[in-house]
Amino acid sequence: MRKIAVTLAVLFFLAAILEAESTRHPFSFDDAATLRRATAVAVSPDGKTVLYRVSFGGPKGPDTTEWQLIAASGGEARHLSIPEKFRPAGFTADGKALYGTYEVGKLAQLATLLLGPPGTPAAAAATPVPLTALPRGIHSALISPDGRRYAILADPRLPDPLADVHTVIEAEPVSLYVVNADGSGGAWWCPALRDIAHEGIAWSPDGSSLALLSQTPKIGFHRVRSDIDVCSASGARHLASIDNAASNIGWLEGGKELTFLSTTSSVLTPDHVWTVAADGGPPQDRTPALQGSAFHLSVDPHGNAWVMVARGVKTEIDGFRNGSLAPAYKWPGGTIEESVVTPQIASAPDVRVLTVGDPQHTSNVAIAQDNTLKKITNEGDDQLAKIALGEVRAVHWSSAEGIALEGIVTFPADYIAGRRYPFMVLPHGGPEGNDTLHISFFPRLLAGMGYVVLQPEYRGSTGYGTDFMEAIYQHFGDRAWRDVDSATDYAIAQGWADASRLAIFGWSAGGFLTSWGVTQSNRYKAAIEGAGITDWLTFSSGPATCSRSIMTPAGPTRTPTHSSSFPPPCTRKM
Repeated sequence: MRKIAVTLAVLFFLAAILEAESTRHPFSFDDAATLRRATAVAVSPDGKTVLYRVSFGGPKGPDTTEWQLIAASGGEARHLSIPEKFRPAGFTADGKALYGTYEVGKLAQLATLLLGPPGTPAAAAATPVPLTALPRGIHSALISPDGRRYAILADPRLPDPLADVHTVIEAEPVSLYVVNADGSGGAWWCPALRDIAHEGIAWSPDGSSLALLSQTPKIGFHRVRSDIDVCSASGARHLASIDNAASNIGWLEGGKELTFLSTTSSVLTPDHVWTVAADGGPPQDRTPALQGSAFHLSVDPHGNAWVMVARGVKTEIDGFRNGSLAPAYKWPGGTIEESVVTPQIASAPDVRVLTVGDPQHTSNVAIAQDNTLKKITNEGDDQLAKIALGEVRAVHWSSAEGIALEGIVTFPADYIAGRRYPFMVLPHGGPEGNDTLHISFFPRLLAGMGYVVLQPEYRGSTGYGTDFMEAIYQHFGDRAWRDVDSATDYAIAQGWADASRLAIFGWSAGGFLTSWGVTQSNRYKAAIEGAGITDWLTFSSGPATCSRSIMTPAGPTRTPTHSSSFPPPCTRKM
């Protein structure tokens, strides 16, 4: 009887699996619109609670955002009823409220929102409490490591009384405003600094000053330049200038050193980790031989520097210590999608939270446990259980020129080895970007329609070192296109693609490559161009009369000032 019972149980289990498989449907537009995605936002000062947001859409209308709290150890999440015009950025120093931006009179202001006691589903306060009333609102706010003050990035100008009757196209100034935690004592610090970059701000370990990264605004005809200053209530102290682009900034060695991202390439995309002494001196590239791309850096209140590093189609978190990078966190079979989130108060425990994803699971929150990551949310899993998803994997090939290339191939759920399928090559945008191993909606949608889809990481992509990224400097059309087209050759050679049913689809830079490609080859039966630049003269100059070189298969012949890959700006005749 025991053997019969076990046999029946196994048969019942197999039947349930077969029934579930038969009721699964291909990935569709509705699935792409409604799939729930979780992103870590903040950790409470006691290290016990994680704030995260859940984003999803619908067949029509804007995306929806929900806010949730969950114990760092995992368990059931607690939904927060957050007013629509309040966007949390973190916890206050006592952990009893959230701080963030709140729209008041169509302007974003710094505000706090009191949290209800554990076990209640909603925030206790009906509306947030504004702490600022700046005439042009604020961009963002950052609490100090002692919790006593907020550093705010904002436009320092008074309102334009003629705003209703004219339009001024200009680079908006961004300066530093500092206010006490209760909203008192607000003042503009270092008002001469008016081009502070987004995420170009970091409190010193003792909370007395801030490191500021400024960059010439991207408007008009000029060279990109970045500056680093230390700012306190008494004024600014200039540390260094970098004749290139830079991003992110943080303090190391207890305030003795600053770290940031920058580059020496013509591409102007920060991809290496740099440092400069807090007393001043020449900045140094600490990762000159990096075989990958560092594209986000943060330093937590304990002085740990965390760098998101793209290595091919996978992104990992590396620790930066003693002038070098060392791998810290990876997500098996997938990628890390956001930087490390930690408590913002220096006295808090050392808790690290990340956002992870892979080709079979959407974005979710994971907590670091020693050198491993444990997922504590499971958004989207119930939806994906009803969808038939094909295999996704990284592939490698060499082009006819001998260029070693990588890509991501996505197969239909019912793919049969040896059978040729309609094929779509899908070059990414940027061009300084890359595709990673996570649920990507366009490849999944096309695979759901029966296509084999290959996303090629062509020259110009991040994740393969500076030389690879810079290889299409003034050669966007010809070199990048040959790499993209070689992906189609590879798919045909592998027996995946039906050579009589080839298509190409790209967005932004990928849209340009699509438009370029159909002027170079007749083998693609369909081409979809999304938001690509096809009129370079207008893109570079606007309505002004211009004289400039023309984009040809050999590439432009003059030096651009904004991006490595695009044709240069024109010379305006005023």
